[in-house]
Amino acid sequence: LKGVSMDIPEKSITALIGPSGCGKSTFLKTLDRMNDLVPGVRIEGEVKYNGQDIFAPSVDVNELRREIGMVFQGGALFDSMSVGENVMFPLMMFSEKNRGEMEDRVQWALHRVNLDGVQAKYPSELSGGMRKRVAIARGIIMNPKYLFCDEPNSGLDPKTSIVIDRLISEITHEYGITTIINTHDMNSVMEIGQKIVFLSGGYKAWEGTNEDILAADNGAIVDFVYSSPILRALKQVRGL
Repeated sequence: LKGVSMDIPEKSITALIGPSGCGKSTFLKTLDRMNDLVPGVRIEGEVKYNGQDIFAPSVDVNELRREIGMVFQGGALFDSMSVGENVMFPLMMFSEKNRGEMEDRVQWALHRVNLDGVQAKYPSELSGGMRKRVAIARGIIMNPKYLFCDEPNSGLDPKTSIVIDRLISEITHEYGITTIINTHDMNSVMEIGQKIVFLSGGYKAWEGTNEDILAADNGAIVDFVYSSPILRALKQVRGL
């Protein structure tokens, strides 16, 4: 990332787009300080939540992560754990709830993503879309202020992608979460993205709304956006 600076609107969905290798995943890993774990990574500048720089020496990283839910590309579920144990994992790491309270919370989270009755199953027994919903349940189990989703539709068919998009949108607005998604899927961007940020070569090349993007004159973003057949057709219909 090279001098990327932006404001993320609260309680809405910001979609971070751009070609592979442009810095999208690095951006999310910086926001929750996962890059702290990577040898040789140097970070300059500030990342502020509600005015507080998360790289200040006084910041408790574990306390910060209690406020962040993460949905990893591919789901990143533990194959050796049941669905219930996967969803419970953040509670075991970061909460002081007893076992009964954690189980109640797991039941709530799975119900919210329409996966009742699967606690005892293992990830290998689930479809790709179900695994993504388990990952979302794990992402919201701590009642986070922030939800970061890294390619949530990766590997999913178009119909299932729409289900995941709508679920992320519902959860964001129902619980007042500030959500950032990294995605290559322009259908997702146009469906649920409210603010859009385009990265290219580590730089922020453009930002605006999902309406603004249709009229953007930035060459790199035009090539990226209209690689989608649906948006090419929309452009022709609108005469843009």
